[in-house]
Amino acid sequence: MTRKKPLIFIVDDVPENIQIAISHLKELDCDFAYATSGEQALERIGATRPQLILMDVMMPGMSGFQAVEELAKNEATCSIPVIFLTARAESEDVVRGFKLGGVDYVTKPFKGVELRSRVRNHLELHAYRSNLERLVDERSREAELLKDVIIEAMGELAEYRDPETGSHIHRTRAYVQLLAETVVGLGRYRETLTREYITLLWKSAPLHDIGKVAIRDSILLKPGKLTPEEFDEMKKHTLFGEEVIANLEQMAGQPTSFLSCAKDIAGSHHEKYDGSGYPRGLAGETIPLAGRIMAVADVYDALISKRVYKNSMSHEEAMTIMVDGRGSHFDPILIDAFLEVEPHFRQIAANNLD
Repeated sequence: MTRKKPLIFIVDDVPENIQIAISHLKELDCDFAYATSGEQALERIGATRPQLILMDVMMPGMSGFQAVEELAKNEATCSIPVIFLTARAESEDVVRGFKLGGVDYVTKPFKGVELRSRVRNHLELHAYRSNLERLVDERSREAELLKDVIIEAMGELAEYRDPETGSHIHRTRAYVQLLAETVVGLGRYRETLTREYITLLWKSAPLHDIGKVAIRDSILLKPGKLTPEEFDEMKKHTLFGEEVIANLEQMAGQPTSFLSCAKDIAGSHHEKYDGSGYPRGLAGETIPLAGRIMAVADVYDALISKRVYKNSMSHEEAMTIMVDGRGSHFDPILIDAFLEVEPHFRQIAANNLD
């Protein structure tokens, strides 16, 4: 809500007290709203979103203290500063007011100059804090956008080594998100696959093959079948990827949830559910869930895509291989989810052609 003047909301069960407060504050060039009960205040404050609340304590029905407790439960109103304006001057009341989050406590009768000074100070503090929060939000959004751009650029470093896989990272990150959301919809892995974690999966998926930047062109771009020695070298891209991301963690000074997820994906997306994968031969749920999800996305996309060493398969042919890999190559739960949305995988591929 945008307004030219700050809005002061006054709550008092005696209308004359409201008029007195307004008369003292009108030279501050503010707008005013009011309520004559705690219940009425909750309804109107939620609708008007004032910059400051002057709250009486002793009111019939809901007291001012109770009203502030309710305001604190609402995300939209919990940060609005409250000045208690009341005849109750006992120390325990003052302490309670501050414990409830009040920014000031003014006892009646008060002098107009005192009230104006306190209100002016708190309006200025609130404006400063709001502006600071806005600046922090803007910088956070800029930093997040920059991070996303860098992530995608790093992922494309590996893809640029192979001109036939230009849209691979766009397809696989879409597969990963769809698969994770479908698994949650089926009631599985909900503790791990929170909304925040699915976002991490989507953002970190482009880094799954970042380790390929360390693989020689003679192996990475070889048009025929790799020799056992060459394949052993190719397998190392998972470890190289882990190392790159571990170095990023070191530069960051501490592990982050994003880099941890990216490292899991890079290092484990070629593990197989039966333990026959690489680089560590992990099996079952010892394979990080992020890696198990990435494996489904990566293999499906590899099957339907043309590579320098093979032609593309049809969706139907790829589906046969994916289903055959249930419980051996892939987590059975993930294949069950994959089957629920396989037409959408096909559509994602069609929308992101190389």
